Amino acid sequence: MQEHIVSSFDRDLESIQARIMKMGGLVEQAIRDGAEALEARDEELSDKVRRGDKAIDELDELIHEEAARVIALRAPTAVDLRVILSVMKTANDLERIGDLAKNMAKRNSVLMQLAQIDGTTSALRRMARVVEVMLKDALDSYIQRDAALARDVIQRDRDVDQMYNATFREFLTFMMEDPRNITACMHLHFIAKNIERMGDHVTSVAEQVVFLVEGAMPAEREKGDRTSLDKSLSPEAGA
Repeated sequence: MQEHIVSSFDRDLESIQARIMKMGGLVEQAIRDGAEALEARDEELSDKVRRGDKAIDELDELIHEEAARVIALRAPTAVDLRVILSVMKTANDLERIGDLAKNMAKRNSVLMQLAQIDGTTSALRRMARVVEVMLKDALDSYIQRDAALARDVIQRDRDVDQMYNATFREFLTFMMEDPRNITACMHLHFIAKNIERMGDHVTSVAEQVVFLVEGAMPAEREKGDRTSLDKSLSPEAGA
């Protein structure tokens, strides 16, 4: 009977973790498509990203329901409980990344009505590509229980912060050079901030891997986003 219970619990965990991987794949695709739509000014692809967020939300809800059921029926302890908790937190982070990708697609629809500013969208696509690879590696580290790879992902978020800071300064320059660029640059800045926040959520996924493997969260690190030091220039200032 005990072996049967353990076997059932393992199957439950495998099912939930399989859904996490499926959800992660959808989120990776959303980042990729959102950045491509931005650079290509592709309204159809932007719409695909917006519509695709529903499937991500549904998986998030399903994962939480299954995790709650496992906790109620199996009463997991120690390592098993860490697995369930990490799954729930990872699903939360993936859902938020999906929302940010959807927001990026929404702003692209607005940008398509404005004059294009040379070089800006390609920089954002490179930034999104870094985040996409980070997410792939974070999910790989989760499956492989590889804390070293997870820590590497955490460190790479500094690159995303530096890219965001560089684009932020570039947008300010464009706006100062020509006031007609202000509206487009503000939307581009919000997109850059969305991508930077994606990096933060990917970092959170990687931190959950460290927690899962080592039983403790990694030490909190200082953020590399310096724009938040001036609250008047932060995207949240206009929210």
